[in-house]
Amino acid sequence: MTVRRRVVVAGRVQGVFFRDSCRTEAERLGLAGWVTNRADGRVEAAFEGGEAAVERAIAWCRDGPRSARVDAVEVSEEAITGASGFEVR
Repeated sequence: MTVRRRVVVAGRVQGVFFRDSCRTEAERLGLAGWVTNRADGRVEAAFEGGEAAVERAIAWCRDGPRSARVDAVEVSEEAITGASGFEVR
């Protein structure tokens, strides 16, 4: 079953290669979507693909790369868009 979820990650998540690491993880999991830095210091991402793979990507976001410190992760459901590829914005 295909799902799409948006996550917003708070903590020390900018300037620590969070976006690039997230892209690598999403591609490894075969997911589509995007990841971007927000002006408020958080990172936002959308993951679309198989439910199990999306859940694994969200679990990865709860830790992030080694140099990150994740304080909170907000997750919301979104309508499937049929996206392909994963991009860093």
